[in-house]
Amino acid sequence: MDRLIDGQTITVDAEGYLTDFAQWSRTVGETLAGEAGLALTPRHWEVLTYLQSEFQKEVPLSIRRIGKSGVTDIKEFYQLFPTAPLKTAARIAGIPKPVSCL
Repeated sequence: MDRLIDGQTITVDAEGYLTDFAQWSRTVGETLAGEAGLALTPRHWEVLTYLQSEFQKEVPLSIRRIGKSGVTDIKEFYQLFPTAPLKTAARIAGIPKPVSCL
């Protein structure tokens, strides 16, 4: 399914995850965050950058891995992304839904 964000066409799956990471930009991330009711802070961006980095290294993501990353702990991760944290963060970061998410 195609969406238009700030003049850019992106393709998302039925759950709203980008199907092509190359289409992601900060503007896309900010728009997706706004749709999730979030205003991104520098801490959000640090976590999102970490998630993108792990995705590019093909490292499977999980809440536990993020909590042990040194980038954030689980408590802060839930504060930054209060509703379905890993799913929401992955969607905003432009990466596929992690396998560990139902």
